[in-house]
Amino acid sequence: MDKHYLTPLFAPESIIVFCGSPDDPSGQTAQARALRQALSTQRYSGSLQFLDIHDTGTLADLAQARADLAIIALPPKDVAAALEIAGRMTCRSALIISAGIDADQAAELKKIARREGVFLLGPNCLGLQRPKLQLNASATGPMARAGSLALVSQSGALTTSMLDWASNNAVGFSSVVSLGPHTALDIAQVLDFFANDPQTHSIIVYLEGIADARRFMSALRMAANAKPVVVLKAGRKPAGNAAAQTHSGTIVGSDEVFDAALRRAGAVRVRSFVELFSAAKCLASRYRPVGRRLAIVTNGGGPGVLAADWVNEIHLHLGRLSAETQAALKPQLPDLATLSDLIDLSEEAGPEHYRTAIEAAARDAQIDGVLTIYSPKVGADAAGMAQALIDIKQSVGKPLLACWMGDASVGEARKLLNEAGIPSFRTPEAAVGAFGNIASFYQNQLLLQQTPPPLTALAQPDIEGARLVIESVLAERRNVLTEMESKTLLSCFHIPVTNTVLARNANEAMMIASQLGFPVALKIDSPDVSHKSDVQGVALNIMNATGARDTYTDMVQRVARLQPQARINGVTVQKMAGAQRGREVCVGLVNDEPFGPVIMFGAGGTMIELIGDRAMELPPLNQFLARRLIERARVAETLAEWRGASAVDMEALEQVLLRVSEMVCELPQLREMDINPIIVDESGAVAVDARIVIGHAVSNAGDRSGRYHHLAILPYPARYERVWPMRGGGQYTVRPIHPDDAQMLQALVRGLSQESRYFRFISSLSELSPAMLARFTLIDYDREMALVAVYKERKADAQGVITETERIIGVSRYITNPDQTSCEFSLVVADDFSGKGLGSRLMESIMEVAREKGLSEIEGLVLAKNPAMLKLMRSLGFGEKPFHEDPDFRILTHSL
Repeated sequence: MDKHYLTPLFAPESIIVFCGSPDDPSGQTAQARALRQALSTQRYSGSLQFLDIHDTGTLADLAQARADLAIIALPPKDVAAALEIAGRMTCRSALIISAGIDADQAAELKKIARREGVFLLGPNCLGLQRPKLQLNASATGPMARAGSLALVSQSGALTTSMLDWASNNAVGFSSVVSLGPHTALDIAQVLDFFANDPQTHSIIVYLEGIADARRFMSALRMAANAKPVVVLKAGRKPAGNAAAQTHSGTIVGSDEVFDAALRRAGAVRVRSFVELFSAAKCLASRYRPVGRRLAIVTNGGGPGVLAADWVNEIHLHLGRLSAETQAALKPQLPDLATLSDLIDLSEEAGPEHYRTAIEAAARDAQIDGVLTIYSPKVGADAAGMAQALIDIKQSVGKPLLACWMGDASVGEARKLLNEAGIPSFRTPEAAVGAFGNIASFYQNQLLLQQTPPPLTALAQPDIEGARLVIESVLAERRNVLTEMESKTLLSCFHIPVTNTVLARNANEAMMIASQLGFPVALKIDSPDVSHKSDVQGVALNIMNATGARDTYTDMVQRVARLQPQARINGVTVQKMAGAQRGREVCVGLVNDEPFGPVIMFGAGGTMIELIGDRAMELPPLNQFLARRLIERARVAETLAEWRGASAVDMEALEQVLLRVSEMVCELPQLREMDINPIIVDESGAVAVDARIVIGHAVSNAGDRSGRYHHLAILPYPARYERVWPMRGGGQYTVRPIHPDDAQMLQALVRGLSQESRYFRFISSLSELSPAMLARFTLIDYDREMALVAVYKERKADAQGVITETERIIGVSRYITNPDQTSCEFSLVVADDFSGKGLGSRLMESIMEVAREKGLSEIEGLVLAKNPAMLKLMRSLGFGEKPFHEDPDFRILTHSL
C-alpha cells in the first residue's frame, strides 16, 4: 500500500511484449519494429519476455508468464485480443503503442482494461522511457539521457523533437511519457505519479486538452506543490484551439481561463516551443528562484541593455547591488567597470573579474538570480570565461544563467556550460525569459497555498432567499433575470446596489423619480435585452419630473421599434450614484468548458468589450486572491490616487469580489453574471447595473464532492470543524488540514517517540522532508482528507504574561483508492496525549467524512507488533486479516 498504484506501469519488475512474430517483419507495425529495436538496445534489468498471440498454448500455460506490465504494439485488429490475454495473465498494467485507433475502439479497450483490473496507458501513444531503469518501452527513438526532469506530452511528434533537442543540450530525464488521443490513463493520473516519484524533481508538460477539469486541477496542484511544473498548451488562438481539440480528442476551453487555472495550480505556463526548451534547461539545473530580481553581469553595455529592457518588458526587476557590495567590489574590477544598474565589467574583463562579480552578486540579499552575458572580444578566451562560471557554480546558491553571444568563437564555451548543467542561451532575451518563467513558479506558489472556504468571514448571506429568486425565475421558464431580480440576488449576498424601483407606466416613473430625488437614471427592463445601451435603453442625469415622464415614453417606444420581439416589463428608476470621481469597474462570471465558473474583473462602462480589460480567477476566493485578481487588471493603475482623485476603498472592492465568490460557490445555477458598472471611490463601492443568466443545476450522481461539484477547485471544507471535550479535562478542535499547518505538523512528528515514528512511517525518520510536508498539508479535499486535532496550550512566562499557542496533537487521514469506492487510512497521535480518546475520535471523524463522500470501505496496514493500534481498531469494529505481501503487517478493513 505504500507504492503508487501506477508503479507496475512506470517501474515494472517484469514485462511481457506483444509485438508480432520476429520471423515476419512485414506483418509488424512500424511501432512494433521501433519498440523491438528500443528494447533490444537497452539492458533492462527486469524480466523481459516476447509473446505472440497466435502461438499455440492454453491460457493456463500463458498464466505462468504473469508480469507487471504488458506492452502491446500490434495492428489495431489484434490489440483487443492481446489486452484480453494480458488481463488473463494478471498483468497489472498495459501499454498500447499504436496509431489510428478511433474513439469507439479506444472505448472498448478501456472497458476491457477496467474489467480485467488493468491500468492502461494508450492507445495511440508512442510509449514511455525510464532511463534510470534502462527501460525504453517506446517508439520515440534512442533512450534519453538519465536526469531528474519528467516529460509528459500529448503529442508524439513533440516528444521525439524534445528528445532530439535534449540529446545535444545535456538535458536528462527521469521519465518520458507520450499520451495520444483517447488514452485510458489521462494526464492527471500521470502527473499524480510524478508528484510522488522520488526520481523526478521537475515536470514539463505539453498539453492540448483535458478530459476532467477537477481531476486535472487536483493532480496539477499536487505535483506543483511538490516540484516545479512548466506547461506548454496548444490552441491559444481560435484556429489552434479547434485543431488541438480535433487532434487530442479532449476539451480545450478558453485560453484566458486556462491561464488562470495554471496560476491557481502553482504551475508555470510558457507560450512557445522555444520557451519550453528554455524552461527545461533551467529545470534540469534544479534552480528554485525565490524572487524576481535578476542581476546582469556583462562585458558589453549593448547586450546588457537589451537584457535589462526585456527584464522590464516581462515585469521582472533588475537586481542592483547594494551600496556596501558596490564599494567592496569596485577595487577588484577594471577601471572602466560600472556597477550602478548593470554590472558592466567592461571589455577588459577576464575570467577572474567574472568570478568575483558573480560571487558578489550571489551573496547580495537584493538579488535573486544572476545572468552572465559574454560578448566575444578579440584575443579573449570565451572558454576560459565559461570555466570561471563552472568553477563557482556549486558555491552559488541562486539561479545562475549564461548567455554567450556569437557563434563560431563560443561553441566550445557553450558545450562546457551545457555539460556543467548551467543553462546557456544564445540571446539575452531568451535568457531573461527563461528566468522569468521559472521565477513565476515562486509567484504562483503563493496562489497555490490559498485554500479558501466557500463562505468568507463576512456577514452571513441570505442563501435561501437567493435560491427562492432563482427558483421563481426558472419556474417561469426564464433564464435571464431582470435588473430588479439581479439586484435582489446581489443584495442577498450584501453587495451594495443602487436603490432601484420598477415603473410600469410614464406617470409611475415621474412619481418614483420625484420620491427618490433628482438626478435619476432610467433603464429599460426587459428579459430579452442583454445590453441596454445597444437599444438606447439607458438615460442618465434626468433632472425633473417632466423629463422622467417624457423619457419613459420615448424609451419604451424606441426599444419597441429597435427590438420588436422584446418583452418590456417597464423602466427602472434609480437615483444617480453620487461619486463624482468614482472609477467604473466590472465584475463578472463566465462558465468555461471544462473548468466551470470563472470570476472576471476589469474596467467597466459601455466600452468594456472594446477595451478588453479583464483578469480571471477560479473560485473560491479569499482576500489575498481577490487583491491579486484586481492587480492583474489594467484598470488597477487608476484605483490609487489618480489625477486629483483620492485612492478608492480597496477593501470595499475586495469585499465585492469575495461576495461574488460566495455566490458562485453556493449557487450552481449561475451561468453568466455581469455587474457593470460598479462605481468605486474612497467611500466604498456600489453596483449600478447587473445582468445575470441562470440555468438548472447539473446533478452528477457519480460525483462525490457534494454541492460544490460545479467548481474546478474544491473549497476548504470548513463544515467538518468540531470542538470536542478532552478526556481528563480541556477541549480540542478537529478540523481539516490546510497548508498553514505545515510547521505544526512538523513539530508533531519531531515530538514523537522513535517507536511512534516507526509505527506510523515504518522508518526512523526524525522529521518530514519538505516534499512530504507539502504533500501532507496541501491536499485535494475531493479525493483525500486529513483531519487534525488542534489543542491550545496556555503558558505563563517569567513575568506572568500568559501566551496561547496552538499545537497539532493528532492526525487522521484517508486517501481514495484507484477503484474510487474504497480508501486507505492512517492515524498518529502525540505520545503525551495518548489514552485521552483522541485516536477513537479522529478515526470516527475521518470515517464519517469518507462515508459522506460515498466510499464503501476503509482499510489500512498496521504493524503486527503495534498492539495499541490493533486494539483501537478492533474496538472500532475493524476486521483483521494477514497481509500476504508482508507477514509483518495486518490489514484492517471496515465497511462504511
